[in-house]
This record gives sequence, structure tokens and C-alpha cells, in this order.
Amino acid sequence: MNRNSAGIAAAGVALLIGVGVVTFGGSRLATAQQREISIGGSVQAAQAPALQQYVVKRRPAPNRTEVLTKQGQLVAVMTDGTRTAHLQGPRRTFAEARFTSAKIITTEYVRLAPRSWTPAAVNEPWFATWLTKAVADRSPDILAIAFEYTYGAAPKKDKNGRQYSGDASFGPLSDIDPDGRAENSDFYDYLGSRWEFVDGKDEKPSATHILSLDCSGFLRMVYGYRSGYPLLGGNDKGPGLPRRALAMAANGPGVQLMPNTGKRATDIDRLMPGDILLFNAGPVQNKHIEHSGMYLGIDDQGHRRFISSRSQANGPTMGDLHGESILDGSGYWATRLRTARRI
Repeated sequence: MNRNSAGIAAAGVALLIGVGVVTFGGSRLATAQQREISIGGSVQAAQAPALQQYVVKRRPAPNRTEVLTKQGQLVAVMTDGTRTAHLQGPRRTFAEARFTSAKIITTEYVRLAPRSWTPAAVNEPWFATWLTKAVADRSPDILAIAFEYTYGAAPKKDKNGRQYSGDASFGPLSDIDPDGRAENSDFYDYLGSRWEFVDGKDEKPSATHILSLDCSGFLRMVYGYRSGYPLLGGNDKGPGLPRRALAMAANGPGVQLMPNTGKRATDIDRLMPGDILLFNAGPVQNKHIEHSGMYLGIDDQGHRRFISSRSQANGPTMGDLHGESILDGSGYWATRLRTARRI
């Protein structure tokens, strides 16, 4: 069944902001105090006047900067060599009841900083200005945007009447494999719009792929078209996110969080919400990458859960149809995670 025609009537994800309350998937939770973390390691005094209310710390593996209140409450995390910023805000819940009973309940907000992070940036004027705005920002972040394409998500249109979000299919049924689906559904296919990329590629949408997103196309929609991260039309290394999952693994921007050894990735404690996950989904378990997804965090059942666009669910899902969307245990996807990137 085409999810775009079947699921629009069911409100898959909703966002309610008011009196510090945020709701997703019909679950309403009051704002909680930001979580405290243990204080250890070296402490630096922030030099920018706007940051004097905070304590700044450096952490390894991966190298990153943490900003905390003087009471030890985490405010933000910025990882060296990436634009991804992890901020604390009102608690919210992400749910997808059609495909799983699990929920993601989190205070994490994932946003893109205007430039790639370096340790020295904490003393640069742009950071204090950006952080002040970012910690107060309640517009949809990377995680919320991702759920705008899950089953039943209501469509949204721009001022020209073009749909830019809402329940996405994976792609049309394949002529070669009737049990599978044809890939090659990038963000511009979903939009139905021609697109010129910074690496010179000029792509036209396929009429049969409108409102469809394959696994990497889903990530490019969320991080690129919706959030402003540069996108490449091809798979070579360059100033942006490449097209295919295998190229994201080999040539992607940002920081590789774990090496691809051809075996199950073991350093999953390094993951933070919003990280790009790369999987081996082929018949032979090796280094080859065929699938990509986004890490969401630990769900209410204690599992490390992710979201990806998959053919079996016919689009983006954090659910467990044809394989649990979790990285722990001995399930299909858990054993096939090879590497991850923070961009």
C-alpha cells in the first residue's frame, strides 16, 4: 500500500509548543529539568562575555567541547570537525505506533552550527551569538524534521504549493525485483524539482519517484534540503554530503566515529542522536556499505534505536518491520552496523 495515500489521515507526528511542553506522536510530557552530568577533567573559563555564565570542558573520543552551567548541567556539545551541535531543551517524545511500541523520550536537540567546530571557536564572537539563539530555538530540529517523513505524517507545502514534507514512500516497485523497490529516490525526486549541485551535477526528478526517499535520499532531505547542509550530486569527496550510502562512509564530511573493519561496529557508546549510521546490508558480511540511517538515542525500552528509509516499511521508519531498528542485541541491523559519521 502506498503510505502517502493511506496514511495522511492519521497524524503520525505532531509538535505542540507552549508553556514549555512539546508533544510528538500524541504523547504529552511536561518540561523536565536539564539532566545533570558528573563533572571531571580539565575546566576552561569561557572568554566571550556572553559565555561567562558557563563552564567549558574538552572531552576525547571523539574530540569535542562541552558547555555546562556552573551547576554542572549540560547545555551543548560540539564535536571537532563537524557542524552538528547537540543542545539541551524541553523533553519530547517521538513515536511511531504502527511499527513499534518503543518511544524515544529525549531532551536532545540536534542542530547545525554555521561553521565547522574547532576548540578555538569557543572564544570567537560568532559562537556566543549563535549559542544564545540556539538554546532558545524551538523550531523543528534534525530529529523532528526526520519524523516529518514517517508513516502518517501530515503534508506541508511551501508558498508555491510544493509539498516539502509528509509521509514518504521508499520508491516504486522494482521491475527487476517484484518483491523489492527501485532505489534512486533523492530529495529532489520527493520534491519533484530539478536541482543543480555545487559539484556541477544537474538532476531532474523522476515522475515515478515523486514523494519518495531512499535511505540516503532521506538523510539528504533532512540534513541538506531542510537544514542547509551542502549536498553533492555525485559520490566523490567534496564540500558536502555525497549521494550514496557507500560514499557517505568513504568520502563523507565530518568525523568518522568508528573504523569500518568489515565486522560489527563495537564503539557504539560514541554515538549521539543525529549521527549518520552506515550498514552492510548485502548477502556477504564485509566492509561494503549498502544502507544508511540516523541514530535517535536510547528508547524507553533501553535499546539504541535508529531511523532509516527502508523498502520493507516503504519509507522512513524507526519501527521493527522486517528487522528491529536497534543497534544492540543480535538482530539483523545490529550485526550489520559498520561505521558512523557526525557531519
